[in-house]
Amino acid sequence: MKLLALIGCLVLTLPLLVQARMIADVDVAEQMNVAEQPLILNGAGVRSKFFMDIYVASLYLPTKVYTLEDVLAQPIAVIQLTITSSMATSERMRDGITKGFETATDNDTHFIAKEIEHFTQQFAYDVVDGDQFTFVTQKGKGVSSIKNGQVQGDIAGEAFRQVLLNIWLGEESAQQSLRQAMLAQ
Repeated sequence: MKLLALIGCLVLTLPLLVQARMIADVDVAEQMNVAEQPLILNGAGVRSKFFMDIYVASLYLPTKVYTLEDVLAQPIAVIQLTITSSMATSERMRDGITKGFETATDNDTHFIAKEIEHFTQQFAYDVVDGDQFTFVTQKGKGVSSIKNGQVQGDIAGEAFRQVLLNIWLGEESAQQSLRQAMLAQ
């Protein structure tokens, strides 16, 4: 329930995002506030597939860091995805995220299988160009998901939080250039 209150604070402060950087025609805010905690843009980049831009992913943290280990040590980390292509359908997003979980766990997802099933449900409905997914991760607590400003739910557990962050920031991420851009390398 505390995570939902935290997310409520994020949703209320989204209009207060200041300054923006343009990446693939998406305004990426330089800062955001979550539960009255200021976060800064650590880095952002484009997820591409078959020479098409699929989405812009951005990482927000209390302080700039350059490694996955340092991200995991932060009390809070936010990953935001802004869909930029009609190629990013509901089914493709679910498949891509599921594959990301498999890669991040060396194909051993049994310990977070229920959490993955719950998480991928937010991609069960239409995904369209311009949709924005925000994943607020809190160390020791878990992940809260928001789609277009609407809270989708909370998933408790540190193991799930770490694997989710690993999808984009791990050594075996689907796109190394995106990982490097998010880690400001």
